[in-house]
Amino acid sequence: MAPGGTEARRAPTPPCGRPSRGLTLRLVAFSSTAVIGMSLLAPAASARPRAAEPTPSAEDVARSEQQVRERAAEVGRTKAKLAQADGELDRLAVAAAAAVERYNGERLALQRSQQARGDALARMAAANERLEETRAGLASLAAQLYRNNTGYDQISSALVGDGGPQGFMDRAAMAEMLVKRRAEMVSRVEASRNVADIFRRQAEKALAEQQAATQRAEEARRSAQDAVARQQESVHRIEAEKQRLEHSLGAAQARSTRLKRARERASEKARAHKAHVTFARPGRPGTEGPSTSAARGAIAVRAALKWLGTPYSWGGGTTAGPSYGIAHGAGIRGFDCSGLAMYAWHKAGVTLDHWTGTQWTSGPHIPIDSLRPGDLVFFAKNTSDPATIHHVGIYVGEGQMVEAPYTGGHVRIASIHRGDLIGATRPSG
Repeated sequence: MAPGGTEARRAPTPPCGRPSRGLTLRLVAFSSTAVIGMSLLAPAASARPRAAEPTPSAEDVARSEQQVRERAAEVGRTKAKLAQADGELDRLAVAAAAAVERYNGERLALQRSQQARGDALARMAAANERLEETRAGLASLAAQLYRNNTGYDQISSALVGDGGPQGFMDRAAMAEMLVKRRAEMVSRVEASRNVADIFRRQAEKALAEQQAATQRAEEARRSAQDAVARQQESVHRIEAEKQRLEHSLGAAQARSTRLKRARERASEKARAHKAHVTFARPGRPGTEGPSTSAARGAIAVRAALKWLGTPYSWGGGTTAGPSYGIAHGAGIRGFDCSGLAMYAWHKAGVTLDHWTGTQWTSGPHIPIDSLRPGDLVFFAKNTSDPATIHHVGIYVGEGQMVEAPYTGGHVRIASIHRGDLIGATRPSG
């Protein structure tokens, strides 16, 4: 692709390297996209030598993954038990609430029964009091009649009493009327007392029944609340078991991740070693033709491989090596993708800008099936539009590249075969 035509449309392209001022906003957008799109990738191993660790075998990784699956299944079963226990707790809580309300209703009925019994006792006491008063009045009347000569010695009263026989007859008639009226009153009072006694007995029976009902409701309430308390303890135990299993699952997942990363690092080191061996004897400098270009590519590859494990730093990297970046790379000493390409090709004697835009036009475009170590491979959001290029890597052979991938990552070896591969360039200086 002709450089001139590409550059006319590339001004807003978000570069992987150091941006110009006019590109700041697009760079921020690119950085966010790159971080989100690559945040789940595993970082590569550190460039500095570490104490030798045994490389996990495929069987080790498989066993760790099986452990993760088993722990996850245990967690799943425990979550199901917890959901069931929570459902049972809800059911028991509803039953307990109903039992409490039944108990409250029985207590209220008991209060009313106690009040009814008290009222019946009061009516009974009032009836008894009226009966005693009526009986006392009747006895007083009898005494008065006796004093008024209308008592038992009726013959003497008729002969010598006041008014003679006629007076006696008048007094006797009056006494009989009063006695009859008093007797009727006594009868009514006794009937009232009998009714009050019936009410009293009924109230006492109702009170006894209500006391028994209240006792049963109290026992049901206690039983329901005890069941809730026991179920709450069960839920807490299952919750604690779930947390323990989740912790165990997390530990198994972490171990599995460590094993897989260790195996990936070992594979990456093997590829890096192979690349170093491949480029250990470059062509003689100064010769013309393809050998010179191939030698430069080999030098660029060796230079980039030297920094495997170096942190990604947005805007980081100079011709002298890693550097502190800009924005969220300001506190990180490392490379971004175009910074690593610039550094590597500088070691091969070719000057590149710290920007994927001009790196794309720094030499002829090479078909993917004709790539040679050192060629720059580019990636774009739209593989039909170079203006959307956002990443560059340095080809090392066998479909692999060395790259500074993304914020949080490290310089590593990775496959070039991605859906956003747009093409390749062979820098010519």
